[in-house]
Amino acid sequence: MLIMQQRDNTRKIGGSEEDRAADFLESRGCTIIERNFRCSAGEIDVIYWDGDTVCFGEVKFRENLLNGLPEEAVDRKKQKKICRASDHFRMKNSLDESLSYRFDVLSLTPESIKWLKNAYEYIR
Repeated sequence: MLIMQQRDNTRKIGGSEEDRAADFLESRGCTIIERNFRCSAGEIDVIYWDGDTVCFGEVKFRENLLNGLPEEAVDRKKQKKICRASDHFRMKNSLDESLSYRFDVLSLTPESIKWLKNAYEYIR
């Protein structure tokens, strides 16, 4: 029972932090395309236009820095899953290579939001 309560609380916090990240992006002129895109390859927290670039954003939140910076949790394995999911999104929406794409990380703490544009390159 306690584990389920913790999981529910984590989801609630995650959802509110993703809302915070989306609001942040919109306040910087971005247009949200989709949130929480899910497919067999994985999930992408937020997909948005930044000018003429389609961005795939991973939102990471840490209550404190005892376990490291939020962005450090976006390791190569996670990056590869996001890249696979981005392939699914692009195919589903008929987006071709003529567009510009970018992989960002939004690193959140209670006090700040750090927007790491082009945090990593596409991984095949």
